[in-house]
Amino acid sequence: MLFEIRHTTEYRYAEPAIEAYLEARLTPPNTATQRIIEHSIEIEPELPTSTYTDVFGNPVSFFSQTLRHRRLVVRNLARVETRAPELPEAALALPIAEARQVFSSALLDYYDYLLPTDAVPTGGPATSWARKYLAAGKTLRDGLGALNTAIYEKFSYVPGATDNSTPLRRVWKEQRGVCQDYAHVMLSVLRTAGLPARYVCGYIETSPPRSASGRRLVGSVATHAWVEVLVPGLTWVALDPTNNQWCAEQHVAVSFGRDSRDAAPVRGTFKGTGGQVMKVRVNMKRVGWASA
Repeated sequence: MLFEIRHTTEYRYAEPAIEAYLEARLTPPNTATQRIIEHSIEIEPELPTSTYTDVFGNPVSFFSQTLRHRRLVVRNLARVETRAPELPEAALALPIAEARQVFSSALLDYYDYLLPTDAVPTGGPATSWARKYLAAGKTLRDGLGALNTAIYEKFSYVPGATDNSTPLRRVWKEQRGVCQDYAHVMLSVLRTAGLPARYVCGYIETSPPRSASGRRLVGSVATHAWVEVLVPGLTWVALDPTNNQWCAEQHVAVSFGRDSRDAAPVRGTFKGTGGQVMKVRVNMKRVGWASA
C-alpha cells in the first residue's frame, strides 16, 4: 500500500515563551515492510536543525527557539510504501521455554529490552498474566496471540483516562487507558516472562479503512503505539493490542525504545511564565498500492 502521512504538533503558550528546546524522533526507517519514498520535517518558525542517532537507532532532529514566541509548529510529512510482513513461522512454532533458552546465548544484543523502566515495571500483576498466557509449553504464536487478545478484551480504550505521567500500576488497577498504556502493559508481561520486547511509536491508517475484523482501527488520529517482540533468529514481530491484531500494511513504524519516553515523537522544554497547550493531528491516507 502507498500512504501519505501528515503529522502536526503545535505548541501554543499563554504568555510568550522565552526559549524552547525540542528533539523530534520523526524519521521513519526503511525496513522489510516499509519503504520511505519522501520525507521532510518542517518547523514554524523556520529554525536550524542538528541531527544525531540515539542508542536505539532512531534518527533525532534537535532544534531550539531562543527568541520570544507564542506558537511553535512541527510538521512531519512522509510518503511511505508498505508491504505485509512475512512472519517467521518456524520461530513462532517454538515453545516459549525453548525461545528463552535460545536468547540466553545472545543476551548482550537485546539486554535493554528485558529490563524494567520507570514507565514499564515488571513483576506485580504482570506475573500472573505471564504464567497464564506465556506458559513455558505454549508456542510463541499461541502465547503472543493470546496475550494480545487478553489485553484488548480486558482493558477499555478511554481517551483522556491517562497521560504521560500515569503510573502503570494505576492502568492495571483501573484497566483502562490508551494505546500507550496497552503497549506498556504488554511490554511488562513479556519482559516478566523473559521475552525481549520493545515499544514502537508510529502511525496507522486513518478512516475509512477497517481492520481485518471489520472494526475501524483505533488510534489513527494521533501517533499510535504497539509492541515488537524478539523471536529466535533475532527477528522482531509486531503486535497491536489496541486493535487486537498482528501488525500489517496499515502500520508505519517511526521510532523504537524501551517505552514511550524513549520513543516519544516530539519532546522538550520551554522557559516562560505561562502555561502551554499542545495539539497533535495525524492523517495517514491511502493513495495507492505498492509497486510490484
